[in-house]
Amino acid sequence: MIMTMIQAINRALAGEMERDERIVVFGEDVGRDGGVFRATDGLFDKFGPDRVMDTPLAESAAIGVAIGMAAVGLRPVPEIQFMGFIYPAFNQIISHVARLRNRTRGRFTAPLTIRTPYGAGVKALEHHSESTEALFCHIPGFTVVVPSSPYDAKGLLAAAIRSDDPVLFLEPTKLYRAEKQEVPETPYEVPLRKAAVVREGQDVTIIAWGAMIPVALQAAAAAEPEGTKVEIIDLRTLSPMDRETVLASVRKTGRAIVLHEAPKTCGLGAEIAAMIGESALLSLSAPVMRVTAPDITVPLPKSEDLYYPSPERVLSAVRKLMEY
Repeated sequence: MIMTMIQAINRALAGEMERDERIVVFGEDVGRDGGVFRATDGLFDKFGPDRVMDTPLAESAAIGVAIGMAAVGLRPVPEIQFMGFIYPAFNQIISHVARLRNRTRGRFTAPLTIRTPYGAGVKALEHHSESTEALFCHIPGFTVVVPSSPYDAKGLLAAAIRSDDPVLFLEPTKLYRAEKQEVPETPYEVPLRKAAVVREGQDVTIIAWGAMIPVALQAAAAAEPEGTKVEIIDLRTLSPMDRETVLASVRKTGRAIVLHEAPKTCGLGAEIAAMIGESALLSLSAPVMRVTAPDITVPLPKSEDLYYPSPERVLSAVRKLMEY
């Protein structure tokens, strides 16, 4: 069936809820209204108020409740309406969600999946375009997942919900309705912690995720008439990262660009660049480059195009690497 990403996420939630009655969905406006982006549309009518619940504007409380639910055997899927609203829940996530298994020596776990839209590109208001995934990748015991296509969104979300460990599932707002793709109606999983080679090449590797994958693909297509073949790695799971796939690509091409829409300083690109330097330095023909957003807060809508990484900026980085 042809689906957008938001439709694929909706089908994943419905399919998993049909499969496992322990799954409960809750968050701001996810019930009768079906969510601000309609990701939960129809779930309230299908599964009822005991399994699909609206919550107050209290993110810390929502995640705290999810921890208790998970500890006693449920599979909660709380939604934070935008990533910029998640910070009140950060204490619950870092102090309890990620540590519960370790703290109790395995007696309790926290099999919960926190869903939240993230990223810029749709000219939203302040706090609606955050891309602070690096904060959460720094937390041991916490898996961070980002899809870049409808097919991956459905399969990765199913795998996240079935995981016995807590997952932060980041949904690129810009991609919710940007692409339609053939997606199986039957349940399936896309494995966590496994990157994908979405485009093969031999000259430059671009490592990206989420809404940056289409940007990388456009830049790669523009570079090809110039004789440069770009390989693109979609991380899909940001933490724990599939280091082997990244390193294998960089050892093949000898040149690497890390592309992300988060600010540059201490972004995940810095960790990836360090990893390449530690494990593939002798394979490099040029320094690792980062194409990112600037170190500023996401500007209000009229200036967002100046903030967001563009295919032209990526192509410029490709050309610079090819000069070495």
